[in-house]
Amino acid sequence: MATLTVWKFDSPDGAKKAEEALFALQKQELIQVVDAATVSWEEGKKKPKTHQANSLLATGTLGGMFWGLLFGVIFFIPLIGLVVGAASGALVASLTDIGIDDDFIDSVRAKVTPGTSALFVLTSSAVVDRVHKELREQGIRGELIETNLSAEQEANLRTMLEDDVA
Repeated sequence: MATLTVWKFDSPDGAKKAEEALFALQKQELIQVVDAATVSWEEGKKKPKTHQANSLLATGTLGGMFWGLLFGVIFFIPLIGLVVGAASGALVASLTDIGIDDDFIDSVRAKVTPGTSALFVLTSSAVVDRVHKELREQGIRGELIETNLSAEQEANLRTMLEDDVA
């Protein structure tokens, strides 16, 4: 089973530091990072900057399409409003099919605001206590928002992405 985790930080550079730390912990085999992306939202900016870490990861990553869809639903669709109405409903429904529900989206949307950053990471086989301890020891503190994906939901996610590429 995969876990999609969002870690929110109170500074625009916190997510980047956490991402670097997680990849170091992966080398210690404390966590397996399947894919990751960061959001950095500078104070005074209308929208956040996003960055996908796929160049750092092995094959089998989710790809920009997933992160683009997720970030679009969380950060940009509320700004677009009625122009995309039904289309935004379809996007949210497709995420719900893979285990990312409205509560998760609303929670991230409410917490990741100007002046903050977030690390979105899809992981498997983590030694959670050790990972949290290592991050705290490195001075990396963030608020954890988490949703688990069942094996079926993870398969649905991969199928959805393959269908979009074809």
